[in-house]
Amino acid sequence: MTYQSEQQLEDDLIAQLSEQGFTRVVLKDNAALEANLKHQLEKVNNCKLSDTEFTQILGKLGKGNIFAKAKILRDQLDVALDDGDSMHLTLLFDDPQQNSFQVAQQITIKGTYTNRYDVTLLVNGFPLVQVELKRRGIELKEAFNQIKRYQKHSFHANHGLFNYVQLFVMSNGVNSQYFSNNSEMSAKQTFDWTDSENNKISQLHDFAEAFLTPSHLTHMLTKYIVLNETGKYLMVLRPYQFYAVEAIVEQVKTTTDNGYIWHTTGSGKTLTSFKAAQIMTSLSEVDKVVFVVDRKDLDYQTALEFNAFVKGSVDSTDNTSMLFHQLLDKPMKGRKVNQNRNTKLVVTTLQKLNNVVTKQRYLKEMQSLQDKRIVFIFDECHRSQFGDTHKNITEFFNNAQLFGFTGTPIFADNAVAKNSVKRTTKDLFGECLHPYVIVDAIRDANVLKFAIEYVGRYQYKDGSNNNLDIEVEDIDTKELLTSPARLDKITDYIISQHNRKTHSREFNAMFCVSSVAELIQYYELFAAKKAQGKHNLKIATIFSYEANEEEEYELGNSDAPRIKETSVKYLNEGQAVKLHSRDKLDSFINDYNAMFGTSYSTKDGKLFDDYYKNISKRVKAKEIDILLVVNMFLTGFDAPKLNTLYVDKNLKYHGLVQAFSRTNRLLGETKSHGNIVCFRNLKKAADIAFTLFSNKQPKEYIETPSYNELLADFNDAYGALIAITPTVDSVDTLPDEEAQALFVRQFRELMRLKNMLSNFADFDMDSTAMGEQEFQDYTSKYADLGRQLRENSSKEKVSVLDDVDFELELLHSDIVNVTYILQLLRELHGEESGDEKARKRQVIANLIATDPTLLSKKALIDKFMDEHLQGIPASADVDEEFELYWEKEKRLELEKFAHEQKLNQERLEKLVTRYELSDEMPLRDDFADVLETKPSLLQRRKMLPVITDKFKHFVDTFIAGF
Repeated sequence: MTYQSEQQLEDDLIAQLSEQGFTRVVLKDNAALEANLKHQLEKVNNCKLSDTEFTQILGKLGKGNIFAKAKILRDQLDVALDDGDSMHLTLLFDDPQQNSFQVAQQITIKGTYTNRYDVTLLVNGFPLVQVELKRRGIELKEAFNQIKRYQKHSFHANHGLFNYVQLFVMSNGVNSQYFSNNSEMSAKQTFDWTDSENNKISQLHDFAEAFLTPSHLTHMLTKYIVLNETGKYLMVLRPYQFYAVEAIVEQVKTTTDNGYIWHTTGSGKTLTSFKAAQIMTSLSEVDKVVFVVDRKDLDYQTALEFNAFVKGSVDSTDNTSMLFHQLLDKPMKGRKVNQNRNTKLVVTTLQKLNNVVTKQRYLKEMQSLQDKRIVFIFDECHRSQFGDTHKNITEFFNNAQLFGFTGTPIFADNAVAKNSVKRTTKDLFGECLHPYVIVDAIRDANVLKFAIEYVGRYQYKDGSNNNLDIEVEDIDTKELLTSPARLDKITDYIISQHNRKTHSREFNAMFCVSSVAELIQYYELFAAKKAQGKHNLKIATIFSYEANEEEEYELGNSDAPRIKETSVKYLNEGQAVKLHSRDKLDSFINDYNAMFGTSYSTKDGKLFDDYYKNISKRVKAKEIDILLVVNMFLTGFDAPKLNTLYVDKNLKYHGLVQAFSRTNRLLGETKSHGNIVCFRNLKKAADIAFTLFSNKQPKEYIETPSYNELLADFNDAYGALIAITPTVDSVDTLPDEEAQALFVRQFRELMRLKNMLSNFADFDMDSTAMGEQEFQDYTSKYADLGRQLRENSSKEKVSVLDDVDFELELLHSDIVNVTYILQLLRELHGEESGDEKARKRQVIANLIATDPTLLSKKALIDKFMDEHLQGIPASADVDEEFELYWEKEKRLELEKFAHEQKLNQERLEKLVTRYELSDEMPLRDDFADVLETKPSLLQRRKMLPVITDKFKHFVDTFIAGF
């Protein structure tokens, strides 16, 4: 039995790299490394360096830490020559053909301890990629630990040349990963390489063929490693980020087509979009790159993150005038120009961009940009790119190229009508250039999975005579959802569960609610209970308010603040004071000020903006335990220390996935998943949403009727309306509410068709059977009658607050495991519809793909669905059938294992039983005892790692996850 040793693995890699363009070089120690560096720098810079000059170079190269050295590598090195002149050395070229590539084996460096490094890739004499190998059967974590040990013991030695390493690669032959060099390294920041379809490239030979080539490494080293200025550390792009940027750049270089990137929420879209923007600013064919967000707070946040990647790379545009001056490269009076900023890159909001292309005072000078090649990158393009602003931008700029980034695109299934027309992300941005969906990200451990709990149900109180179904229309659902008793119970539940959910406040949480009215009630409940000593949680909130609100709130009634519909803002002295929600927010901000020693308010825009920025910073720093919100912070907000989302709000589709995804950022070993606690039954909505955004072949086309078809439908609808109400005045004589409701429904259909017709440029009402004046008159009748019917319906709703009690009990929880898959198999077995059966099977396939512990079971579950599920009678117990099937397959695999490896089956079964009871992996001596014949020492060294590996695979497949 043969087994590839670590030395063979190393030798094979060296041979492969030699064939791929690397020159093999023998460098036994640090002296040889330095001599080779001198020779290579002379070669690529076409110069000759004296020993004195090179000593000076080594002195400069030896300064600084890993981050500083990464900056030196990408700059030119100034050298004072012996003759009094000077020269600039280039250490790393953007063009692969200008670089010199070498591969060395077993370089020995003496530092605190003496270490020998497996395989070193040198570029222009610098060790820039270090490869550490482990023989097959050994887990990659050992290679990672070894790299950390080298970093601590010897990379700093002599002139610290090994601190110029930019990338580490580790492999055990069958698994291969890469990661960037930093003083603090985490095993969670090690990445697999993939192809453009997100298929993992694990085998070392295949990995080296794709990743360790002169061309690819040059691209990675010069373009796809980012130096984070804020944290002073290196970041390397993951493969899906690389392919997305490459796709956009290729699109800009070769076409004028638009496109969008679908990378799931939490997968690092900001870094991807920054690299795309940065690279495009270097293209001569591009005049300006404009990064567009749809809210001022995201404008600030994005500029902050971009400047973290490259200090001073962008200025956040404070107002429309600032944007105007930046686009035209005009200095602005009274503002100091940042000389380091890339003037080709601008970050702004959708609203300000709309202003400069529509406001008369800007248009004259803006015309000079109309024919320029401007690339627009739209962040979170699922959210607000479907209004008039998008149209205004595309109509103004003749040579604009638009790219959207989103984790949750708009497809046919989740499109919302505007003017009765639904549009998808593809309609606005063209083809998806690269997808990386949520199942990809969870499988690759680039984001966390979700643990979703559904808590709370309504039950009739003992002695209630009310026999109404609490789900029917007669029940005032809002009354139940906003009842003070329900909100009070939910507040108590959160207080009691918060420490458990956040690992004793190692993490923090967000609580999203349905409206400002409910948020105010919740905030005051938390405040009252804190005053009573029931908790010491730091609660903060932020929400937007309207200038002319009808709803006002009673001051100081913290037990049950009520919504009042009144136009009176302040009543007479001695009466209760009614407050606008802005006043409420100011009182909450005052609490915040007292808590943190700040002085924010809503008195002017800057103070409120500063409050937003401060609250964002404190949530990220875990200085706030629970942030109460309605809509703000539910998209585009990254806070790795946030692990829990409490939900008392109806969410669906992209809104649901975006909100849930606030919790799934990676952070250490303790944070294993994002906690979602739903106080409304969102299970169906969640299942639909995660199914939709796991499907890489979504329906993106919405069939829209032609103009003539719509015109014919409008005239038919008008004829049906006239049959109900021949004249406008006849609306007043409709005999009963049923007839009135029929009129309202029919006229609503007429309005829908008119809205759709209005999207055609040549439409006017003269082309229809109905005149404009007649339409407006009917509209007035419709509006008044519709309001009257709604009011009457509201009055007739039956209040059941006295009969119904809200009980907080755990109804259901979802974590993807074998038990969850079994539940889905039961549903699949009971499904009669062919289309629905196919859909449910796809759901199962997607969910299996999200969890590495389930991937090993995929083939067996597929086999069960293909060969067994169809033949089981409808009355059969699916769980029992699956268990019998599983045990049979387990027995067959165990027999095969024993036969192939020449093991005693009875003793092997005892090892399996022992593992099932103790969850402890057998030792090598245990496996040696299972062999039918005692092996020699050499045979033992070759055979036992194979048996250990196969035993692990058996356990992962048949035991783990149950």
